[in-house]
Amino acid sequence: MNETFVGEAFKARNDGLKWAKAGPGVIPAWVADMDLPTAPAVVEALRHRVEGDLGYPTWLESPASGPLAEAFAERMAARYGWEPDPGLVRSYSDINQALQVLLHVLTEPGDGVALHTPAYHPFLGTLETMDRPLASLRLVPDGDSWRAEIPDLSDCKVLLLVNPQNPTGRVFSRAELEQLAELAERHDLLVIADEIHADLVYEPNRHIPFGTILPERTVTLTSATKAFNLGGIRCSVAHIGSPEARKALDAQPPFLFGSANLFGVEATVAAWRHGDAWLADTVALLDRNRRAIADRLPEGVTYRMPQATYLAWLGYGRPGVAEQLEREAKVLLSDGAVFGPGGETFVRLNFATTEPVLAEILRRLATVTP
Repeated sequence: MNETFVGEAFKARNDGLKWAKAGPGVIPAWVADMDLPTAPAVVEALRHRVEGDLGYPTWLESPASGPLAEAFAERMAARYGWEPDPGLVRSYSDINQALQVLLHVLTEPGDGVALHTPAYHPFLGTLETMDRPLASLRLVPDGDSWRAEIPDLSDCKVLLLVNPQNPTGRVFSRAELEQLAELAERHDLLVIADEIHADLVYEPNRHIPFGTILPERTVTLTSATKAFNLGGIRCSVAHIGSPEARKALDAQPPFLFGSANLFGVEATVAAWRHGDAWLADTVALLDRNRRAIADRLPEGVTYRMPQATYLAWLGYGRPGVAEQLEREAKVLLSDGAVFGPGGETFVRLNFATTEPVLAEILRRLATVTP
């Protein structure tokens, strides 16, 4: 594969942020978008809606009983054995908005938030901007995976649990989740569980919704956007298991924080109800890709194969390597430093691309000495 193919053919088909940010001849493998076609069920649902009624949907006045809430509840039951009440579902534009709304109505400046680090950097930015001090549950290498170091949580009000974890790809076991539940009860913490990568878990690992372990302390956030490559549709759900959280949210003006849009709901419902064949093929591709990385990384780069997600967390042992790789290997990766404590000597590689493009990425990375 040559630079002309990578730079021109893919940019012609992919005009979003991921490819737009890459300079000439540079392959982008940074932001969490896939280089794959949209699931046919989603395309068909959106086409049907565009060609049909674009007026107010029937669910507008009661979104908690609408198709988005129902599809979420159906999916949780079918895939994870959890039967959440669709009446406790609220919709938001994305998970970042949902998190900020929850912190706004349920916490005060100065309230601590416990979060595994390295962490999804927009969450770190949210905590900094809103003055919710970070209590880092530091993930440290443990054999071929990661374990968490638990700090003092006495000043915390919230446990922000990202499971599967971004950027390490860790899937927390039941024992680990039960330990976190015990900590949440001991310190009287609200648990906000971001489970957006749940559909991207590789065998033999299993995703366990935290709402099945500590239901009345948990708000579960998820979306079809990661598993089905729909980042631009701006649609997510929050299952408000916590009575305290429901009371606080219901006290707000009903349209203050907006709601999901018609196309976001159509795409999400189609993905969750009719997209699993596409998803299975996609996960099979991603599984091959995560294994190809293990086979072809340069010696000296550490890589613990992710148990979920399409994100490879690569350790180079020194800071600033992302800039060097972009300049010398012509591959744009995410600098690990932005993921907070523990990320300084890492880069994050998005491997949700075609096998030929990934092969070219790995060929290029091998030209730079770790």
